[in-house]
Amino acid sequence: MRVSRISLVATAIGTLLAAAVATGAAEATPAPTPPRYAPAMVSALARSLGVSEDAAVARLDHQAAQQNELTALGRAGVATDGAWFTPDGTLTVNVSSAAAAAEVRDHGLAARVPRRGEGALDRIKASLDARALREVPDGVTSWSVDLPGDTVTVHVAPGRMSAAAESFLADAASHGSAVRILHDGRRLVPQAAVYPGSRMTWTNSSGSWVCSVGYGAHDSSGRQYLVSAGHCVADLTDLYYDTAHFAKGVHSRYALGRPSVDMGIAQVDSDDSVVTQVGTWGTGANVAVKGSRRAAPGAALCKSGQTTGWTCGAVRSYNVSVTYTDEHGGPDTVVTGLASSSVCTQGGDSGGAYISGNQAQGMTSGGPTGQQCSGTDSSGSSYFQPLDDALSYYGLTLNTN
Repeated sequence: MRVSRISLVATAIGTLLAAAVATGAAEATPAPTPPRYAPAMVSALARSLGVSEDAAVARLDHQAAQQNELTALGRAGVATDGAWFTPDGTLTVNVSSAAAAAEVRDHGLAARVPRRGEGALDRIKASLDARALREVPDGVTSWSVDLPGDTVTVHVAPGRMSAAAESFLADAASHGSAVRILHDGRRLVPQAAVYPGSRMTWTNSSGSWVCSVGYGAHDSSGRQYLVSAGHCVADLTDLYYDTAHFAKGVHSRYALGRPSVDMGIAQVDSDDSVVTQVGTWGTGANVAVKGSRRAAPGAALCKSGQTTGWTCGAVRSYNVSVTYTDEHGGPDTVVTGLASSSVCTQGGDSGGAYISGNQAQGMTSGGPTGQQCSGTDSSGSSYFQPLDDALSYYGLTLNTN
């Protein structure tokens, strides 16, 4: 049996790859109780909020407790229509009646009876998706459901509009106040980058490319997979760290110039595996992966990636569609099913792991061109492929700590 060569690479590429840990003789003194949250996440959240680390832990505890109450509402049969965290950390739940709102408040959560709600907004966005998938609206950078605003929000880049974009915006405007159009967009790109060195690399006719490692999962037969951004495994090629082979792409839903979903998987070599911690690039202890429960919009979020390291922010929204511009002259690509965040990323971070508390959230997909990140509390924006959707689509189970 050969020693797992990927274990030494782990911190450099986001999620760690397995290595054995030797244990000594049992000690008479009991081991200290581990902290509820990784110190790196606590310190990054404290800096981004401008509060003490004790206050950051209290925020995470309150966030987790409210998410549990939201789950309890569902078990009690209360119909909800979307939920999000306000800037002060309060989980607000959409419901359809005053009676349901009272039940939500009985669970200690805020309630709202909106004019539209998530279901109606999803239907409007689906109609815009259908148009965009027929003809790419070059210049319309993204469109998504904005739960707090109770609208579908469309972002448009400055400059000349293509005919397809003008038609798309006319359709969007036909929905009246349910759609908000903002001319503040920036061109977006999938964030793999041409790279002459190492990290998670593959080679195709365009050159050598690099991404960051995402999450490990397994199927019902125990086969191990790397769950990644689809464009990181789109060619279904062999994946390497330096010259060491560790996985091979087996499926991707991303195709340049065609309607796409940015999820994909690679089968991990039998003598390598993906461990259940996310590296924090020297800012503190690695973060244990306990599950993949989706965090509500507004929840604290951090990501690990080989270009920008450990950066943090918050979830913005789900059910996001984007138009990715190909920086090498190829066709634009409309990608649906993403989530947006205020986490800063750059080229080469694609595929890297997002985590909220101890719950795995997704893998970096893309972000604005020219964005620069420095420090764990850098402001920015990015898009990620939700992990729970990828696990469900491929019938996989997340490897947890």
